[in-house]
Amino acid sequence: MKILVTGGAGFIGSWVADAFLGEGHEVVIIDDLSTGRKENLPDGAEFIKCDIRDSDKVEKIISDFKPDAIDHHAAQIDVRKSVHNPMHDAEINIIGTLHLIESSLRHDVKKFVFASTGGAIYGEPENIPADEKTEPYPISPYGTSKYAVEKYLGYYNYVHGFEYVALRYANVYGPRQNPHGEAGVVSIFCNRIIAGKSCTIFGDGTQTRDYVYVEDVAKANLRGLSAPVGSYNIGTEVETSVNDLIAELKKSSGTDFQVEYGDVRPGEVQSISLDVKYAEKILGWTPSVKLAQGIKNTWDWFNHNSRS
Repeated sequence: MKILVTGGAGFIGSWVADAFLGEGHEVVIIDDLSTGRKENLPDGAEFIKCDIRDSDKVEKIISDFKPDAIDHHAAQIDVRKSVHNPMHDAEINIIGTLHLIESSLRHDVKKFVFASTGGAIYGEPENIPADEKTEPYPISPYGTSKYAVEKYLGYYNYVHGFEYVALRYANVYGPRQNPHGEAGVVSIFCNRIIAGKSCTIFGDGTQTRDYVYVEDVAKANLRGLSAPVGSYNIGTEVETSVNDLIAELKKSSGTDFQVEYGDVRPGEVQSISLDVKYAEKILGWTPSVKLAQGIKNTWDWFNHNSRS
């Protein structure tokens, strides 16, 4: 297949592009490099610098390449930034995505795989792990924008027969994650440990997340290319507190680093994990990397790359 990967110079997008190339697909990557990095770009993929809000350039790229599928990872991903500036979040995550969808319709793109969120779309669900039947109730502009796109995709499917898959990610972590933003706590902590700095937890550390390893997420995207229309949770069904995450990082790093506690940040959920039985049943996908191994892999990568 010919696949256009947006955000392919970023953390998750570059792993996804690697996976596609490994299966023999032809890949073109677009990324504005605002958070993505050229060194993440995989060999064998063509790269075009482009902001998805530039509708004319997006149209030309899709018209020229004529992809069979678009795998859409370009996004504003920081919950806190979305709280600070909801308009900016919507311009990228909603309007930018609509440019891609409208152009996809004009050029007969067969499948649209959308990187959604399970960590932010359900808000504070009563039952955990949350399955796909849980009513979405996002409590941040970021989660709201991702859910809005899913509703738009439902509209385009109903009216135009547009084929899509929305993958609702838990908290993705792993090598290549950007440690310099406010999203991606594992990479931020790794970076601070290596720098000899303390790690700051916002809240008391009992808040939980579902941490899914990036290689497993890339495999889910491969499955998404041939999956039936719908939304699928991509997680582990395991709740891990930030305090437990710190303990794993101390084991992997062999460092008894300092931890500080700060105020809770607005827009952040207290507890979440994702039920993935539907993804297992329909996609044939299950996570394979346990947290301890994933944290070790991530620590080793950051430790090597920061000191080499």
